[in-house]
This record gives sequence, C-alpha cells and structure tokens, in this order.
Amino acid sequence: MNNPIQVLTLFLFNIVLVNLPLLYGTAGEIITEKSGSLNLGVEGTMAVGAIFGYLAGCAADSLAAGLLASFLAAGLCGLLFALLTVSLQANQNVTGLTITTFGLGLYFFVGKGMGENWPAMTASASLARGFAPVELPLLSKIPVLGKALFSQNPLVYLGILIAAAMWWYLSFTKTGLRLRAVGENPAAADSVGVNILLYKYVHLVLGSGIMGLGGFYMALYMSGSFEGSNCWINGYGWIAIALVIFAGWSPLLAILGTLVFGFFNTLQIYAGPLAGAFPGTLGWLNAVPAHLLKALPFLITAIVLVVSSIRQKQGAGQPAALGLNYFREER
Repeated sequence: MNNPIQVLTLFLFNIVLVNLPLLYGTAGEIITEKSGSLNLGVEGTMAVGAIFGYLAGCAADSLAAGLLASFLAAGLCGLLFALLTVSLQANQNVTGLTITTFGLGLYFFVGKGMGENWPAMTASASLARGFAPVELPLLSKIPVLGKALFSQNPLVYLGILIAAAMWWYLSFTKTGLRLRAVGENPAAADSVGVNILLYKYVHLVLGSGIMGLGGFYMALYMSGSFEGSNCWINGYGWIAIALVIFAGWSPLLAILGTLVFGFFNTLQIYAGPLAGAFPGTLGWLNAVPAHLLKALPFLITAIVLVVSSIRQKQGAGQPAALGLNYFREER
C-alpha cells in the first residue's frame, strides 16, 4: 500500500466506517438527556441492541429485521430506566450503571448460551448484502472524499440521517421544543399542561432504541464473531456519553465529535502507512510510541471534556434539570 492517495482514502474511509456507531450512541443519549434524564447505561443498552439485533437479523436473514429487533430490545432498556427513575424516583446515576451491568451480563449470557448454535453471518446472505457498501451516484466518484463519505454501508447514511432529523426535531418542532422545556424546567412545563411523564417515557425509549441501532452496527462490523471475553461495544458507550458534552447536546455537532474521535482512533492503525506514504510531512509518526497512539483517542477525549466543561459553565447546551428526578407534588 504505497500509493499515497490510496492510503489517505482508506484512512478517511475507516474513520467513518469504524467509528460511526458512536454517533448512534451519542444521538440517543442527547435525546435522553434533553428530557432531563442522565442515562449512564449506554454501553449496556448498545450491547443488548447488538446481541438481539444480530440474532434476529440472522434468523430472518434481513437487515430490516435486525434493525427493528435491536431498536425494540434496546428500547426496553430505556423503558426499564424510565420505570425506575421516572415512576419510582430511583437515583439516575445508579440506575444507569445498573443498566450497563445488566446489558453486558445479558449479552454474555445469551451469547455463551447459544454455544455451537451461534449463527454465522456468512450463512445469512441477505443480511451480509444489506451491510455492503452503497455508492451514491456521482458523489462517490469524488477523489478521496467520494469513497470515504459516499461509498459506505447503509447504516452510515442512516446514522447521519437520524442525527440530522434529531437536530431538526429539537430545533423546529413543537414537540421537540416542549421536550427541551421538560429538560430545562419540568415544573414550568407541567404548569402549562405538558405531560412530563409521557415525554420522559417516550424519549427515554426512543433514545435507547437509537443506541441499540449503534450496537447492531457494531455486531455487523465485527461480522457477528462472538467472543466469550470481549463485547462488541468495547467501551464505545462510555465514549458516546463523553461526546454528548463535546457536542454541546447538539445532534449535528455529534457528527463532528464522532469524526474527531474517529480520526485519533483510526490513526493508531494507519500511523505507519501514512508515514510511509507521506514521509516528508508525516514521517514523524513512526517515532511516536505505539502505546501513546493507542491512548491518544482517550487523552484527546479527556482534554475535550475539560474544555467543553469550562464552556458549559457559561450556560451553553446542558439541560438545567439534567439528572434531577421530578416529583410533581414538590412543584
């Protein structure tokens, strides 16, 4: 792989391909937090969506069936979170961590329980074809960026479409504006007739369902290869929570956050090829220790979180009632 253009193209292509599941987790958590609920169960929710979406997709040999099953299974995690925190007033932080523990446990329980009956993705031709790259006419022919952005699998386009739709929903629809009011001041929203219970339940289920789609994406990206010790999600749920802060609770900026993290995450694999392809400008990458490159995405995320947190103190983005249970009788 000595062709510089080819190396650069593959680097950009994999930034999108490998890291796009983060966008699903981030967009789903933004919708959840806009309702005033802080759900730390993204990792477990994505794991539940991944395992059940993959099994359903293989059983039906259908990408659509897998998407539906992953959304519904993860949505049930959101429903459980809503029941505990909205109706029963449980602590949101503890409940979110419990959802993560439960989701990961269920993932391994189901996966290991399948044993030799675990379905291979190669046996589901329609499912595999559904995850194959789709080239957009004309746009895919643009040098370098065409393959990176417009020759991706359908779930890449779906994730970007969901993020854009969520931004429009929160910014320009009456229901979206009411949701933001619930997250800012639920007592005030309640006083003008907004059904707080309904809004929280619906958007907790919706946000969790979107997270589950990201888990299903990761299952397909890993070709459905189940390992008894490693989860497909591999910490992406925790990174998604951090990217919510980076994005300032904006689904559109979540796309940027995904690409920024993805750049450094992919760099650890392509540092050598990039240094070889562009020795004059990027040759110094060969001198960077491999362990530093592996830690770089998380170091950058930590730095971004610090900067973003300082920015949030100035009043931008974060719902005022985030993480606070609403009890109507205390209005």
